Amino acid sequence: MGKHLVAVGKVEKPLESVQNVVRLCNGQAMFKKGLRVCIKPNIVFWSRTVDFPKYGVITTSSIVSNMVHVLSEYGVDDITILEGSVTMDPRDSSEQAAHAFESLGYTTLAKKYGVKAVNVFDRPFETVDLGDGMMLNFSRDALNCDLVVDLPVMKTHSQTGVSLGIKNLKGLIDQKSRKTCHSADPEKDLHFWVARLADKMPPVFTLIDGIYTAEYGPNVDGRKHRSNIIAASTDVFSVDKVGATLLGHPPSDIPHLVHYANNHGRPIDLSDVDVVGEPVEALAKRHQAYFPYNEDASLPLAWDKKGYKGIAYRKYDLSMCTYCSGVTGAIMAAIQAAWNGEPWDDVEILSGKMMRADPQKKHTILLGKCMYQAHKNHPDIERMHPIKGCPPKKDQIITAFHEAGIMIDPNIIENMERLPGFLMKYYEGKPEFEPDHFTIK
Repeated sequence: MGKHLVAVGKVEKPLESVQNVVRLCNGQAMFKKGLRVCIKPNIVFWSRTVDFPKYGVITTSSIVSNMVHVLSEYGVDDITILEGSVTMDPRDSSEQAAHAFESLGYTTLAKKYGVKAVNVFDRPFETVDLGDGMMLNFSRDALNCDLVVDLPVMKTHSQTGVSLGIKNLKGLIDQKSRKTCHSADPEKDLHFWVARLADKMPPVFTLIDGIYTAEYGPNVDGRKHRSNIIAASTDVFSVDKVGATLLGHPPSDIPHLVHYANNHGRPIDLSDVDVVGEPVEALAKRHQAYFPYNEDASLPLAWDKKGYKGIAYRKYDLSMCTYCSGVTGAIMAAIQAAWNGEPWDDVEILSGKMMRADPQKKHTILLGKCMYQAHKNHPDIERMHPIKGCPPKKDQIITAFHEAGIMIDPNIIENMERLPGFLMKYYEGKPEFEPDHFTIK
């Protein structure tokens, strides 16, 4: 068997750049008239309360539009954009999705090419056996199409190291399955589950959007870069290995890629990959993945250096799912605003499914339904402050911290949906960050 082709290109003229990498990796061999094609962009998070381009967080509309154009050039006229983006209130999923699709210009694609845009949570799911007793509920639309066109963003991820083609398919499973992936089982952890997401998919063509790249991803917290890189392949594992390398991470350092290699009898290095187009070595740039913590992982490193005392906010683990991680940024911002140099009263904050309370602490804040269920009958917790719900309830966040003596500002928590807009304002007015990449005319 020959090597798998991966095409790497610089984005100069966007449409021509997409056409070029498709041709170089022979992607057009997968594009045929009569096929039912599902496009899977990455819209990791969306809020109707803030209108802003999410550089390096979501797939640029220009890449989606250009990919649709290329598919149409090869006669494909049955195209559905499928995505299940996260909302802080799952009940708001349909309205949020409609707003995202409109804002990103997908309605223009509908008028021009007949493209449909579908929120996966509004459609049926089908249970799929991934082997070893691993069952997940996948979008039936994705399972029953002829080809998945996978359009992830080129970014690092604070739990999985990188978030590329394989990881992007997590957006095609239902909310229950997403929580399942964040297992507390060390033998079947998040990496173990993610590695199998592509196994029962129809054929997948992957184009990684690196017009903007992100470190400390996957969301808006980390640094964003204008990188102008795309990479494409008919083999999702190969392009993910190249994408990881472009982000400065050897594939062998990414556990879900290691699992995939072992599962499929593939090398973890690039020995079975033929990179065409631009040389990887010339474009690779280290993007940090994991937020830095102090030596015992009890505090973010920045807090430790500033001398925060009387608080332990342990480093997140793989079992913390999207809904708890979605409120963590606002909570941490609120704690930072509340710090006045005086030690707090020996408070610990626990999250995910695996952390266990320290009986030496005076106050234990339990973030989320999973932590509460694991500790509600714990005999050694001196003062328990539960934050129930999935996602955690805002009013309980405020109450728990106030009861523990950390007087966070309620406004920060009550308006946490606006935090991404505040963080992304840093990029406003910088010429290399162009809002037009997120519009379709």
